[in-house]
Amino acid sequence: MAHLRKAGKLPAVVYGHGVASTNVTVDAHEFEQLRRRSGPNTLVDLAVDGQKPNPVLISDVQLHRVTQRPLHADLFLVRMTEELTVDVPLVATGESEAVNTHGGTLLHPIEHVRVKALPDHLPQSIQYDITSLATFDDVIRLRELEIPGDVTLLTDPEEIVAKVIPPRVEEVEVPVAAEGAEGAEAAEGAAEGEGAAAGGETGEASEGG
Repeated sequence: MAHLRKAGKLPAVVYGHGVASTNVTVDAHEFEQLRRRSGPNTLVDLAVDGQKPNPVLISDVQLHRVTQRPLHADLFLVRMTEELTVDVPLVATGESEAVNTHGGTLLHPIEHVRVKALPDHLPQSIQYDITSLATFDDVIRLRELEIPGDVTLLTDPEEIVAKVIPPRVEEVEVPVAAEGAEGAEAAEGAAEGEGAAAGGETGEASEGG
C-alpha cells in the first residue's frame, strides 16, 4: 500500500449489505478535499472503472498519527430505500447568561445523538440554542431540540444536552489566628520559664549567705 500512497492513491474498501467487499483506490488529493468540505453523513457518488456511480458513505478513515493524512478509507455502499442508523453531532448556538454574566462553565454531557433515516435525509448536524440557560438550574434536554420529521431519534430524549455549572471557588486556608494563638502561648510559656529560672538563681544566692 505504501507504493500506492507514493503515487497519490488512497487504498479503500467498498462494502455494504448483501454485496461482497471490494478493494479500490481513489485519488488521495481529491478524497482529502472532499472529506474536508463534506459532513460526516454526506453521500458520495463513487464510480469504479467507469461504471455507473453508486452512493456511498465515508464510514471510517484511518489517519497517519503524525501527519493526519488518510491512510485507508472504508466506504459503505448504501441503498437509497434502506434506512441507516448513524451518529449526528450536536452544535450549540447563541449565548448563555449563566456563562457570560455569572461566570459559569458550559457543559455538553452528550455531543452526538443516534438517529435513523433514509440516506438522503440524514442530517449533517442538529443545532440548538443555549440562550435559555440563564441560571445554573436551567438545562436543555434532547426532547427540546428540533428533530426533522423524517428522522427517527434513537437516543433517550430525556438526556441532558447542555447545562451550566457555577464557577469553582477554591478555599484557601489562612491560619493567621491559629498561628497568633500558638505564638502567644509560646511567648507565655517562655516568660514562665524565664521567671522560674530567675527564682532558682535567687534561691541559690540566699543559701550562700
